Amino acid sequence: MNKKRISIEDVAKRAGVSISTVSRVLNKVPTVNKRSIVKVEEAVAHLKFRPNVSAQRLARGLNNAVGLVMPGYPGIFHSFYGIELIRGVGHACETLRLDLIFHITNGYNALNATNVGGSIFADIIENRKQVESVLEEGIPCMVINNIVEDLEVNYVAIDNRSGAHMATDYLVSLGHKKIATVTGNLHTQAAAHRLEGYKKTLEDNRLPLVEGYILKGDYSRQSAREAALKILQLKDPPTAIFAASDDMALEIMAVMLEKDFKIPNDISIIGFDDNPAASYGPVGLTTIRQPLFQMAESAVKSLNAIVAGKRHPLVKEILPPKLVIRESCSGPRLQKA
Repeated sequence: MNKKRISIEDVAKRAGVSISTVSRVLNKVPTVNKRSIVKVEEAVAHLKFRPNVSAQRLARGLNNAVGLVMPGYPGIFHSFYGIELIRGVGHACETLRLDLIFHITNGYNALNATNVGGSIFADIIENRKQVESVLEEGIPCMVINNIVEDLEVNYVAIDNRSGAHMATDYLVSLGHKKIATVTGNLHTQAAAHRLEGYKKTLEDNRLPLVEGYILKGDYSRQSAREAALKILQLKDPPTAIFAASDDMALEIMAVMLEKDFKIPNDISIIGFDDNPAASYGPVGLTTIRQPLFQMAESAVKSLNAIVAGKRHPLVKEILPPKLVIRESCSGPRLQKA
């Protein structure tokens, strides 16, 4: 036999108050007298009543749904970046009892954001008009992993320039003077900022900027393999490589090992992400940890506070990266005279 589900009517009957009074108590409306609050709370405890969170939010004029808009780049569900953002947003929504609506976009189609209380954009990649449209509609909005300086929009991002500086400067500190980089997709702010950080660090250390040492990738393993093969063909190859993602760094490592290079004795490699796979390869990958999960969680919590009217100033949060040292980097091998 199915156990009868306790309703708000049952609570009102036991407390001897109206259903609207129970609703006001559950939604913490300050005008309810203390005697009624005590009665309702006793009835809720006795009946073990669990209020419908979504109904409570709607009663306060709030929408319980959060929209996550993510660019539909190839391999989205295989990338550490994409999975961590989805995991972080999902975990925060579960904790706050929010519904999550997931939307993969090509950047060109209009968004229907009227069915959510707020929207989170996982970066802005060819979909700026969608962000602008949501802002124009007055829907609370949060951007992840993009420092937006020319729009009145909330964002939580990572200091990618600082992360690239940490990576490049660490290689310099080990004695490397010939340092190559394999970039991410330069249409993304993250990749552009990492390249800027690399260049600025070389400049600060008075090291030459060699164009042949800058190889364009797109975060994919295939682009990293192609870049590694080009590096091997250089007349004056680098002694160290900074890859803009761990996936690319691990593929570069694979190519070097295939060609009988010893890592880090023959060449040092450093990545960016701190993908768990970085710890389990043939050589532990030194990398830059970016707090993706924390960034996603923070975005949901901030957006939820904005929707609830608890936060008014724009959120502009930049999280710091961290250098994680493993076994893939050492000083350059001494050149024979």
